[in-house]
Amino acid sequence: MSTEAPIPFSHPLPESLADRTVLILGGSSGVGKATGLMLRSLGARVVLVARDADRLAAAAADVRAAGDSTDAVVTAAADATDEKELQRVVDSIDKLDHVLVTAASVSFGSLFDDHGGRGDESLTTRFNAGWNAARVTVPRLPAGGSLTFLSGDMIDRPQPGGSVVSAGVGAIEALTRALAVELAPRRVRVNAIRLGSTDTPLIRGFLGEDADAAVTALGAALPLGRLGTAEEAASAAIFLMCNYNTTGSTLSVDGGQTLV
Repeated sequence: MSTEAPIPFSHPLPESLADRTVLILGGSSGVGKATGLMLRSLGARVVLVARDADRLAAAAADVRAAGDSTDAVVTAAADATDEKELQRVVDSIDKLDHVLVTAASVSFGSLFDDHGGRGDESLTTRFNAGWNAARVTVPRLPAGGSLTFLSGDMIDRPQPGGSVVSAGVGAIEALTRALAVELAPRRVRVNAIRLGSTDTPLIRGFLGEDADAAVTALGAALPLGRLGTAEEAASAAIFLMCNYNTTGSTLSVDGGQTLV
């Protein structure tokens, strides 16, 4: 499919997302859930997808409460790295405008550590979820529709023990640029958000019992004096969805972390 028509214009403010349908892969917590909450407050229809059905149900209850219509939030328990499962979800949606992929797995360890398979997941989960999302959703996306992926600043700030994480975010940013070119004739946009350390349940899971103190200490070492929030990352996703003149971009939301 290709088109010679220019990309349509949409007012580049969040309010333009009212009545649009957004699929969020990894929507049960963190940035995915925060984006769902923000979208519902704007009047968008949200489809939340995650593997854990119980966490997904709890997230959906919160997202429904953020808007004025409980029918505007749909959930599906599925693994974003399984293309067939994802195709089943997309086939059940009557319309689709934007896609946000937050699904990822993170595992740290040296080159010679026994990762128990978690190293492979850190390398492949983020990329496979993005690849599968593109394959199954692009045929349904209208001109001006978008795919947004999550990356991380370890692409610029590699750490000992984080090689597979760095490789994973590097792969998703390369996919972002390549798909932006490939899908431009369809007028479908592809972008990524490069996050720094962000206060989410994922990072708190690595910080142990005194996560509050650890979050404060980590943030104190950054230029702005604190970690970013899931809501701040979500606002970046909202921007990329509603700005129709943005594609192939990686938007850094890292509080200046790459500067130190």
